[in-house]
Amino acid sequence: MSVYTEKTVRELAQEIPAATRVFEKFGIDYCCGGKKPLEEACRAANLSVDEVWHSLQAAEEAAQAAPEPRFWQNEPLAEIVAHIENTHHKYTREEIVRLAPLLARVCSVHGKNHPELEKMRSTFHGLAQELTMHMMKEEKVLFPHIVRMEESVLQNEPVLPPPFGSMQNPITMMEHEHDSAGEALRALRELSGNYAPPPDACITYQTLYRALADFEADLHQHIHLENNILFPRAIAMEGAH
Repeated sequence: MSVYTEKTVRELAQEIPAATRVFEKFGIDYCCGGKKPLEEACRAANLSVDEVWHSLQAAEEAAQAAPEPRFWQNEPLAEIVAHIENTHHKYTREEIVRLAPLLARVCSVHGKNHPELEKMRSTFHGLAQELTMHMMKEEKVLFPHIVRMEESVLQNEPVLPPPFGSMQNPITMMEHEHDSAGEALRALRELSGNYAPPPDACITYQTLYRALADFEADLHQHIHLENNILFPRAIAMEGAH
C-alpha cells in the first residue's frame, strides 16, 4: 500500500476514475490541492490513510463491476473539451441561474436569524461572475486552440502558433482562477457548516444547501478534468510539436 500512499492525490484521481468520489466523501481536495501525496493529504485532514485507501479499493472494485466509465486520460483532447463544455459548463451556467434567486429567497426569509446567508450570497455572486468570464475565455480562446492543435498533429500538419504565445500562459491564468474558485467553494462550505441545514430550515433552505453541495462536487470534477488531464496533455502535445 505504501507505493500508493506516496502517490499524489492528483495521480490517484488520474489512475482510478472512481477515486474522485472517495475524495469528495472524505473532503480531500483533488483539484487545486492535488499535488499532495495521499498520506500527507490524509494527515492534513486528520484522516486515517488506511481507511481512505480501503475506500479507494472498494470504489475501484465497484466501478469495475459497473459499466466502464470514461477514462479521460486516454480520450482525444477534442472529446474532453466537448465533454467539459456540454456537461460541466452547461451545468454550471444552469445552476448559477437557479441558485442566485434561490439564495436571495432564503436570505430574505432566514437572513435575520442566519447572518451567514448574506455572506454566502455575496461569495456565490462573486464566484458566479468569475466562473462566467472564466468559461467564456476557455470557450472562445483556449479550447479552440487546443482542438485545432490536436487536429494539426493528427493530420501531420504544422501547428499554427497561438496568439497568446506558449500554451502555458493562458493555462497558468486558468489554473489561478481555478484556485480562486476553490477558495470560494471552501468559504461557502465553511459558512454553511458543511451544508448542514439548521433546525429551522424550510424546504427551500434545505434544497439550497443540497444544490450548493452538488454544485461544489460538479465544479471539483470540472476543475480536475482541466487541471489534471486536459491542461497537462495539451502542454505536452505542444512541447512535442
